[in-house]
Amino acid sequence: MTSTAAAAFAMAANSAFAETEITWWHAMGGALGETVNAIAEDFNASQDEYKITPVFKGTYEEALTAGIAAFRAGEQPNILQVFDAGAATVIGAKGATVPVQDLLTDNGVAFDINDYISGVRYFYADADDKMIGMPFNSSSPIMYYNVQAFEKAGVEPPKTWEEFQTVTAPALKEAGYTALTQSHLPWIFTENFMSRHDLPFATNNNGYEGAEGTKILVNNDAIKAHFTAVTEWQDAGYFEWFGTGWGDNATPFEEGKVGMWLGSSGSFGGLSKKDLPFDFSATYLPYWEAVTAEPKQTFIGGASLFAMAGHDAADNEATAAFFEFLTQPETQYFWHQETGYVPITEAAYEMAKADGHYDRAPAAEIGIKQLSLPAGDNTKGYRMGFYVQIRDVMNREYGRILTGETTVEDAFVTIEKEANDLLAKFAKTQS
Repeated sequence: MTSTAAAAFAMAANSAFAETEITWWHAMGGALGETVNAIAEDFNASQDEYKITPVFKGTYEEALTAGIAAFRAGEQPNILQVFDAGAATVIGAKGATVPVQDLLTDNGVAFDINDYISGVRYFYADADDKMIGMPFNSSSPIMYYNVQAFEKAGVEPPKTWEEFQTVTAPALKEAGYTALTQSHLPWIFTENFMSRHDLPFATNNNGYEGAEGTKILVNNDAIKAHFTAVTEWQDAGYFEWFGTGWGDNATPFEEGKVGMWLGSSGSFGGLSKKDLPFDFSATYLPYWEAVTAEPKQTFIGGASLFAMAGHDAADNEATAAFFEFLTQPETQYFWHQETGYVPITEAAYEMAKADGHYDRAPAAEIGIKQLSLPAGDNTKGYRMGFYVQIRDVMNREYGRILTGETTVEDAFVTIEKEANDLLAKFAKTQS
């Protein structure tokens, strides 16, 4: 064989065995980003056919904006992480994604939506319950509490808001604590308020049945009564709002000044690694007994991974292989332990229980248990376009309520009007 022929043969052989390389754009910074990198490295080391490269693209909003711009330019990544509020935008963009359920089954990967824990299954699904995005960093809002504060106050964490305002909050205040703060008014006191009480959040099956004609149903008596109560708690010194920033409200709890903090189950990992001046635990979000005697599950927040369209069959095969690896119990348990985000499959949850994870850290199980409570007609989530902007409207108006610039009644009229204007604009993009 001539040297030229040998070189050509070597090139052909190397080409035949070359790894298929795919990219994953995400919004996980800091320690979360390090864990994302570790998962990618583990996948790459587990086989020699595919290689995934994670790329940090900034905040959730920045990652979504970058992904949309890249798709329009024909330069989209194979996988794009999209947060909950942006899901409708990506799902509604015709031809932008390959439904994950189709991607897996078309590439010979077994798929059963019932393998996923209850509160995870349908948030990123369509109206026919087909999973479109792969749930990834999934969390639920839960109530963290300062164990020593409750011991000093001589009370137990409240199950209902009625108990909070008549028993728990006065006792904590007497013991020298602000009773409550929270870190996301739209997510916790609106979206999951509706789910916990099984109230419709929007027409058209909470938006899952299409954008045309979908209207938000947030201007209702139950949630207005809740925000009226919140203002009364604030006036009584039971509740404080430190701003729209997540850390603005988490920090006073971490400093031991606040008895209870409503945050993400995904915050468990971070809290566990901090040198807090107290022991903490967690329990379910309270509910209003006046609204329901049968509180329901919450649904997931966080983000999912979408397989972007426009890639060849080999790339899609590699993406399917990564998703298969990502959903393995061992991978999910590792992610759960490192971050506090819930394991998305029943098998991973069972692995964590069998390993004694929740015996060592009971609070780590609260998010999963809350997501596994009985479901209702309005507990799988919502599907509303331009919802990032709708959340901005909510945050603005809730801030105005809590600073005394507007009334609860006027704020919800404004939210309803501006949200429905945005929904109508989004619907026009779908026609």
